[in-house]
Amino acid sequence: HWTLLSVSLLNCLLSTACSVGLALALGLTVHGRGTHLVRGCNSSALPLDARAAIATNDCPFNTTRIYDTALALWVPSLLLAAAEAVLSGRCCLVALVFRGLGPCARSYGKEQVGPLSWAELPVSAQHCCW
Repeated sequence: HWTLLSVSLLNCLLSTACSVGLALALGLTVHGRGTHLVRGCNSSALPLDARAAIATNDCPFNTTRIYDTALALWVPSLLLAAAEAVLSGRCCLVALVFRGLGPCARSYGKEQVGPLSWAELPVSAQHCCW
């Protein structure tokens, strides 16, 4: 149970940090209209708006679709990282309940953990925290 608790807590923290980082990158990119995405290019031919960027030889990547591609990749990644953080948090709650420390520990005691399977648990214990 301690391994489940520590791994789920670590994963919850990392997923939350990833979600915050992606949200920050997404917000800064939308606010700056993608200017940070083409900052590494040293061409004066590039416009300030990354949505209107053109492909030049001075840039190490194709700038024509950098803004739309970044947003198309970051939005699903943000949603998946947030879902992972939520599920890891729920795993952490389950581990706490197994240890008798969680919010449902009174209705689900430590003595019920060993011999019972999930199907044999009372309905109140199955639906306690989720």
